[in-house]
Amino acid sequence: MLNVENLSFSYGRGKRKKEVFRHFSLTLEQGHTYGLLGKNGVGKSTLLYLMSGLLTPREGRVTYQGLDVRGRLPETLSSLFLVPEEFELPPLSLNEYVKLNSGFYPRFSYEDLTGYLRLFELEPDLQLGSLSMGQKKKVYMSLAFAANTSLLLMDEPTNGLDIPGKSQFRRLVASGVTEGRTVLISTHQVRDIDRVLDHVLIVDNSRVLLNRSVEEICARFAFRESDDRRLAAQAFYALPSPQGNSLMLPNDGCQETEINLELLFGATLAMPEEVEKKFINR
Repeated sequence: MLNVENLSFSYGRGKRKKEVFRHFSLTLEQGHTYGLLGKNGVGKSTLLYLMSGLLTPREGRVTYQGLDVRGRLPETLSSLFLVPEEFELPPLSLNEYVKLNSGFYPRFSYEDLTGYLRLFELEPDLQLGSLSMGQKKKVYMSLAFAANTSLLLMDEPTNGLDIPGKSQFRRLVASGVTEGRTVLISTHQVRDIDRVLDHVLIVDNSRVLLNRSVEEICARFAFRESDDRRLAAQAFYALPSPQGNSLMLPNDGCQETEINLELLFGATLAMPEEVEKKFINR
């Protein structure tokens, strides 16, 4: 569905040039909800802007449904929506804003928008200029899902949301994901999204360290909280926790488990080759 092919990108020029990607490749399949994880400065936000055609790579290209996104063609722009981490909304009513922008998205649904706003306990008769930053984010994410594009890119969507807002966001994703839609969520707040993903991407230094489904991951690793030292000795990877240790244990595929993205992320950065071997040697 979306292909990142041999991508190289830098900010600046000459001695001040900062290389972000070198010969980076990645494929997103249709109908999945991806979590994009990586350290600060690894280029997650940059990657989303390259995927949406807002930045130009030095080498390589990004194609979406077979078309180069840098062409900014109507058939591409009407099929993808980017929710950046920071944005501004004009001092208009929500109804005015929808009238100005909904025509760019053939599948936009005002009925869906109303439903998504209610998930956030908001009503449609809003004045955008009077909203707090957290409220603006809730409105913009509701607009993004109501556009019903086949690709939705979200950069740190839970930043600025309070605890109830983060719970509402998870319900938004759960209700807004459809069979034909691909959602890519880039975040550092892994506990905000671990229950809504079905696929995990971990990137570092222009490499895709992990690109696996949650089902595959949980078939090969079990995630537990325990103060049992004997169990800790069997762990593939562990982190201290209030319960003793958060443990990432080998799984024979028979243990039911929920994913712990923090543990998985730490293990993958610390020993990427060993993690990948667990998927190959089956």
